[in-house]
Order: sequence, then structure tokens, then C-alpha cells
Amino acid sequence: MADSFSKKEQQKKKAQKKKEKLARKEERKAQDKGSSLEAMMAYVDENGVIVDTPPDENKKKKTIKAEDIELGIPKSENLPEEESLYNGRVTFFNDDKGYGFIKDKNSSTSYFVHMNNCQEPIVEGDNVQFLTERGDRGMMAVQVKKI
Repeated sequence: MADSFSKKEQQKKKAQKKKEKLARKEERKAQDKGSSLEAMMAYVDENGVIVDTPPDENKKKKTIKAEDIELGIPKSENLPEEESLYNGRVTFFNDDKGYGFIKDKNSSTSYFVHMNNCQEPIVEGDNVQFLTERGDRGMMAVQVKKI
């Protein structure tokens, strides 16, 4: 049985596409033959920029010792402690949970206060005098007393 004209045309187109695909593949292979591992390498220079040339050993900075690197927050004993009395106003206090916040009058900084650090019971709106101490989560008011 004879193939129709359209079938022959489709077969010709398929054959032509295969030839073109094979030619492109051969062309890519020819281009890639010149590249080697050195051509694909990338380097980081002394400024942290990615370049294609190896770094100059003369520009290399000094080595860093692992002991000199400090990760995280500095230890609290390295920070200065302040021992001055502050005046402020209780902006919030929850009697059920036993904590609140005091706002310093001079710097308007808010300090956490717990009822264990109060010398007498306090409520919202009281004017108080207090010292500060570094707690787990920052500065907190201690030795709180009403004025």
C-alpha cells in the first residue's frame, strides 16, 4: 500500500528535525571541548568578590584564630553596671501574675518589674524609686519603693 503525500511530508520533516538536533548537539560538543576544570573555577578575592583569577597571596590578610571569634551576646560581666537611683511611674501592673512595667521619667525607658523586687505593694499610676539590674532578657527594676 502506498503512503499518502502528507505522510511522506511528515516523515521528511521528522528526518530534517533529527538532523538539525544532531547538528546542534555536535556544535555544543565542539564548544565544550575547549573548557577544562580551570576554566570553570571561580575564586573569592580579599574583598569577598567572586572573580575568575586566583587570589594574589601577597594581598592575603592575616589569619584569624578561632579563640578570637566571639559568637552570640557578650557575657554580662563585661558590661558596666549602673548603681544610680531612678524615678519613674508604674505604667502597667498585673496583680494576678505579679509583674508590670515602670517608665523612667528622665529617659522614658520602660523597665520590667516583678512583685518580688518590690519593697511594698504597687499599683498602676504610682510614682516609684528603683534601681536597675541586668536580667535574663534585659534591664529590670529592683528595690522598687513608692515615693
